[in-house]
Amino acid sequence: MNPRSTLIAMAAIAMTWTSVASGQAPAGSQTTTNSPATEVQAAYARVKGNVIKAAEKMPPENYSYQPTSDIRTYARVVNHVTEAQIRSCGAMNGTAPSDSLKTPPETADKTAIVDALKASFAECDKAYAALTDANMGEMLQAGQTKRSRIGLSWGNVSHDNEQYATLALYLRLKGLVPPSSEK
Repeated sequence: MNPRSTLIAMAAIAMTWTSVASGQAPAGSQTTTNSPATEVQAAYARVKGNVIKAAEKMPPENYSYQPTSDIRTYARVVNHVTEAQIRSCGAMNGTAPSDSLKTPPETADKTAIVDALKASFAECDKAYAALTDANMGEMLQAGQTKRSRIGLSWGNVSHDNEQYATLALYLRLKGLVPPSSEK
């Protein structure tokens, strides 16, 4: 085998392993057709379920829990998800910041915090339902900058996954099994 053929073969193997490691089928082996819009919508649906279940699972008395004094409380993490979704999905929906949902203080009771989280997901449900392959490149005002609709969508999914990891860790520290690990 010449060096160029070896390099091509190694690249093909690396791409296959990367696809397998990330949970994707290797190119050409998919039996269903996904589009960029449907892929991000599916990722959003998965993380939405986990975040809401995690918020519901923590007992009310543990919403003030923080592993150490310099780390956010459980309520603050849930509220952070709410705030970020209001910004991102509000931008995708064209909602003016002054018309956006308001996040309760982290000292509010669990019901108020979870209700606000669910309201932020309702805002995101509208944004993701309106996402298409045709409009995903549309540039939207997001705070002081412009971002593409698909960039805002994937950014929101990524952020929700990061925050879910924190919520899952807090649940484990309290002896509870996170929703994504339940059988």
